[in-house]
Amino acid sequence: MSKPIVAIVGRPNVGKSTLFNALAGERIAIVQDFPGVTRDRIYADVTWLDKQFTMIDTGGIEPESNDVLLSYMRQQAEIAIQTADVIVFLVDVRQGLVDNDFKVADMLRRSTKPIVLVVNKVDNFDKLMPDVYEFYNLGIGDPHPVSASSKLGLGDMLDEVVSHFNPADMKEEEDDRPRIAIVGKPNVGKSSIINKLIGEDRVIVSDIAGTTRDAIDTPVKYHGKEFVFIDTAGLRRKSKIKEEIERFSIVRTVSAVERADIVVLVIDGMEGVTEQDAKIAGIAHERGKGVIIAVNKWDAVEKDDKTIYKYTNEIKGTLSYMPYAEMIFISALTGQRLTKLFDLIEKVIQNQNLRIATGVLNEIMAEAVALQQPPSDKGKRLKLYYITQVSIKPPTFVIFVNDKELMHFSYTRYIENKIREAFGFSGTSLKFFIRERKEKE
Repeated sequence: MSKPIVAIVGRPNVGKSTLFNALAGERIAIVQDFPGVTRDRIYADVTWLDKQFTMIDTGGIEPESNDVLLSYMRQQAEIAIQTADVIVFLVDVRQGLVDNDFKVADMLRRSTKPIVLVVNKVDNFDKLMPDVYEFYNLGIGDPHPVSASSKLGLGDMLDEVVSHFNPADMKEEEDDRPRIAIVGKPNVGKSSIINKLIGEDRVIVSDIAGTTRDAIDTPVKYHGKEFVFIDTAGLRRKSKIKEEIERFSIVRTVSAVERADIVVLVIDGMEGVTEQDAKIAGIAHERGKGVIIAVNKWDAVEKDDKTIYKYTNEIKGTLSYMPYAEMIFISALTGQRLTKLFDLIEKVIQNQNLRIATGVLNEIMAEAVALQQPPSDKGKRLKLYYITQVSIKPPTFVIFVNDKELMHFSYTRYIENKIREAFGFSGTSLKFFIRERKEKE
């Protein structure tokens, strides 16, 4: 089931990132410092009462001139509108109501998406309420006062946000067709791949970087089986704000990855892996999705008998935190090896849904422990009692041990490698949870 997406929109310096950090809490720090997993998080998982959602911060830039600012905010709001289920429109009580707030409000109103108007920097509710009421003039409903920096009023605001989640919108899970997101930087050939797979030009592609307009779901049949391809849009670029737009194209990627079972990361064979690729791969890895790396434009790469090995090693080096990812070298232009993509997708789906009997898992673990003694600290040795698989997509395991502190990341990785040696699990990440059990249990 895909989680609702909530986007925070507003002018620069109204406190978008402060609000984002207050809601995301310290949980933002749980991303391991793998190379390529972004530090400047623009999305986080938030749980309020029994509801979970993904929050996106569209913040953080102030272009020099007013007209650039407006066109930038327009693009930003457009992306939020297209991507989000609920929009939090943030304004600043200290700056009061300004012209650009009206302009953004107009755009948001036209979107017909639910909008929660939030007035930030209200450090004193008694004194500042008259200033808060001024924002009724925007004509988009009740203003909700908060202070992001003092964490005041956030509960009432979140109640309002989650009240807009529509149970009907969340019922995508009845559709059991595998969902495949085609992601990658602008202009690496994502739309051309989908066009080739459906065999017609359903997606308008021109050679200007970033001309695809929006994420498009395309059902594709192959050998009688139906798949849904999610094409993430590139963006029209304006050179002045290109870097920020790059950052926002990640917003769309996050929402596509969120909805997908398998992520096909398209890399430009002429360019090799870039930092942006690594970021996108990091999102898929963190979300526990199946991952296939498709190196496109392979027809244009000058090759000798070592090229593929060189490429494979370079990509595996950059994406070292996901050695399980499947790789395929394709050309959307010539159609080379594109049908192989379906075979890989099938294989990854099977691996994502693989369940392993508890008895077999415990045999593998016992053998692993016998081969390499678990670590000890100050005379206390780690004991692994029991392992069991608790879910699929991605396959998730719980290991019961005597002391969680002793279970180093590296030993968990060692157990994971042993399980992969036995069952492959290529194309999918595996998740491990470590639980403590007292000796007597």
